[in-house]
This record gives sequence, structure tokens and C-alpha cells, in this order.
Amino acid sequence: MSNNPIRSTDPSRRDFLKKTLTGSAALAIGGVLPGFTPKSYARILGANEKVRLGFMGVNSRGLALAGNFALQPNCDVVTISDVDTRAAEKCIHAVAKISGTKPKNTPDFRKALEDKDMDGLVVAAPDHWHAPAAILASKAGKHVYLEKPCSHNPNEGELLVAVQKKYKNVIQMGNQRRSWPNVKQAIKEIHDGVIGRPYFAKGWYTNNRASIGVGKAVAVPSWLNYELWQGPAPRRSYKDNVIHYNWHWFWHWGTGEALNNGTHMLDLMRWGMQAEYPTRVSSSGGRYRYQDDWEAPDTQVINLEFPDNRFMTWEGRSCNSRNVEGSSVGVSFYGEKGTLEYGGGNAYKIYDLDNKLIKDVKNDLPIDPRNKMDPSQALDATHFQNFISAIKSGTPLASDILSGHQSTLLCQLGNIALRSESILDIDPKTGRIKNNKAAQKFWTRDYEKGWEPTV
Repeated sequence: MSNNPIRSTDPSRRDFLKKTLTGSAALAIGGVLPGFTPKSYARILGANEKVRLGFMGVNSRGLALAGNFALQPNCDVVTISDVDTRAAEKCIHAVAKISGTKPKNTPDFRKALEDKDMDGLVVAAPDHWHAPAAILASKAGKHVYLEKPCSHNPNEGELLVAVQKKYKNVIQMGNQRRSWPNVKQAIKEIHDGVIGRPYFAKGWYTNNRASIGVGKAVAVPSWLNYELWQGPAPRRSYKDNVIHYNWHWFWHWGTGEALNNGTHMLDLMRWGMQAEYPTRVSSSGGRYRYQDDWEAPDTQVINLEFPDNRFMTWEGRSCNSRNVEGSSVGVSFYGEKGTLEYGGGNAYKIYDLDNKLIKDVKNDLPIDPRNKMDPSQALDATHFQNFISAIKSGTPLASDILSGHQSTLLCQLGNIALRSESILDIDPKTGRIKNNKAAQKFWTRDYEKGWEPTV
């Protein structure tokens, strides 16, 4: 797995920007990042200047993101875009209360992207919008903070990687534990050999979600721009049990619990075991707890085999909240000399082969892994600051888009194995499925005509 800066081919972000602003290089701005102006570059160069961000999707997680970014002294929240007029108004009020400045209400984020003085877009809309919105923002010359999962399907993930290479902007995925200090320390300990060679990792997520019932076709609420909410997804009639949160459980818009919460733990497993793409993937599960409109599995196990005798498994239980290893979410790494146990927060424990606790690293900051809106405000700010520093100074990203795609892909391959009812053989160099037509049809999706994402 690469830990290189997102602009590894450039001497540095600062040198790149300086060259763009001087001499004949200034004429090439449009060819490098078409949406940027000299004023934008000048602002980024100033060490004390603020990064100006727009936000897309602020009903739940996006509201928390906007509030947290507004708290950052080197950031201005300048636009709020949401298809729900109520959510937009609530977020604008919250940001104004924090910062003393009222951001613009720009319901269609595409209009916000026309602002040449806006540096980046934070995308927290539903999953089917993640990659298409990030691609549009990149083409407009904006940096992107992209909530996990970075894509709805593997093809979109590959498009994101290609788009970042073309436009050379900063794209950070919101797998925020990559920046939490004790999590980083835990992963470093694994890499330094504290448990010997790690050969197996187990991750999990548990919750007790209620039934979503059977939806009824009703009129679109007056507060909702349903056309824009659907965006790139082929059109479907509005039903009363989808928006706002339950879209997660419909394949048409969402990606199930595996990508909703599994992405975080599979990302840590991949990071700790220094793995990229698997060789074989299998998955079992289904909708077992209730009989309703929920399509994705509420109970699922994903198994992933990697080169060099490495293996990972993830267990998701959406409707039974019994903890594993005393935690609702977490990862355990098993090695030749011991075990490192991570419980989802900013803490970890290390055990030897006799199950003796040999190290206990604690955290004193409050964390609620089941809080779908804002589980860890103070810790998440470290990830935001990494994103801002990458924009201003070229600091290497904790989670660049290639890394984000690789981790997201693990979950997607698990879902594809489940939905195609097959064991997937994977090319470990590319992550692509080999010789399986039934599975290959899930590699991409159909789009509403005219909304297809392109490089």
C-alpha cells in the first residue's frame, strides 16, 4: 500500500503553486486545475489564510462535518448545498452560530462549484452521489473531502483514481481513524513487529436497527428536490421509507452495512497487514431479522484471502447488538507472537501468545461508534487538519483516493460475492474479478441518461 503524497510526482505542493503563479506558468493554470484562479492559488500559499469549503449533503453526517470544519481556525464554511431545504437551513444556522458568518445557501452543489474562490467540496450525500459529485468537483478545480465509501461500485472507484491523476487535486476519504494518534501508533506497532508477522485479522460491526417496514408511494414532500437527490441513479418513484437514512439498505442508492460501517474496519485491517488487493473473496449472509423492504444483508460475513498467507474476515450484524471482544465495533490482528486488539476508539491492547496483557493504551476522549452523525468530534478534527494541510502545504494525505478505493473495494467485492452467489478469484495486482460473468455485472451500474460520471 502506498503512503506517498498525493502529488508524489511533484517536488512539493508549495513549489507547484509558486511555479503556477510566476512567469509563463501562470498561463497554464487552466490546463492544470481548470477551476482555480490566481487568487485561489495566492490564498492557498498564505500560511495563515483559511481554506474555503462548500458542503454537499448536510442532513446528518454532513451537518456534523460542517460544524466541525467550522470550528477549525484555518477553515471557512462558505456554501451549504442540500436537496432538503430544512436540513440546509438547520446547517446554515449551526455554522453561523459557531463561526459568526452565515454561509451561502446554494441548493444545487453544481452551482456552488462555479465559485472560483471556493477551494474544496465536502461530500456527505448518499452513496450513489459520492463518486459523481467528487468527479464534478475535481473537474471544477476543487479539492474534495469525500465521506466513505468513496464510491457506489468498483468502476466509480477506478474513475476517481483516474480523475485525481488527471486534475492533481487533493481527494481525502473520510476514514478518519487513519489520523487518530493512538490508532496510528497501533498500526506502527504492528508494522514494527510487536505481534510478529500478522497473518489473520478479524473485524466486526454490531447494531440493533429497527425494521424499515414496507414503503408506500406518496407525493414528494415540498421540502425535497427529489430529482436532484436521485441525480445519477435511474429514476424511481418516491416512497415514504427511503429518505433520509434507509436508502443505505437499497442497492439502487446504498451499499449495505458492509460499506456503511465495514469500510472503516476493513481499511484498518488492510493498513495493518500492509495488503492491497486480495486473491479470493467469499461472503455469506442475508436479510434475516425482519421481512420488509430492506434489500442488503442485515447479517453478513466477508472473507478475503491475500498473497503471502494473509487472511481477513469481517462480520456485520445490523439487528443484533451483542458486542464482540467487549466492543460494538473493532478489529483484532493475530500474529506469530501475539494479538493486537482494537475496539473502535482511540485505544488498543496487546496480548502475548499466553493471552497475557502486555500493553494497554487508553484514550480519554468520548467516542460512540454507533452515533451515525458525530461519533468522535475532537479526534476527527485531526483528519480534517490533514486534509487542510495537504491543500495548503502538500502534506501527505492520511487517506489518499487510491488507498480509499482499495479499502472500499474490499467491501464491494464482498457484496458482489454475496449477490452473485460465487467465490471470486481476484487479480492481486489490479483488484479486478477474473473469469466470472455473473459477478462482473456488479462492477458498475446503470445511470440516468446524461448523468454518467466520466474522466
